[in-house]
Amino acid sequence: MNLFAGNLAKEMTEAELKEVFEKFGQVTSVAMVMDRYSGQPRGFAFVEMPVKSEALAAIDNLSGRVALKGKAIFVKEARPQERGHGGHRPSNRNKRR
Repeated sequence: MNLFAGNLAKEMTEAELKEVFEKFGQVTSVAMVMDRYSGQPRGFAFVEMPVKSEALAAIDNLSGRVALKGKAIFVKEARPQERGHGGHRPSNRNKRR
């Protein structure tokens, strides 16, 4: 099950986040999302846990209940990204009037 972890402190590392989630079960991967221009963490990550019951336990026990590095994190099931919606807004610059 793929989980979304948000409101993460900028100082949080993938290893630290993995350790937190491993308290509830096996973690196959952790991917911190980085800003493409600055290279700095954007404050959220995706955590993959193969056993659904363990992932649900992590959601129940971590979301809004645990502060990591001074910030209360939230955890939920990650939704698949919709195709064609990469977060870019259409530009009106080149439209003819």
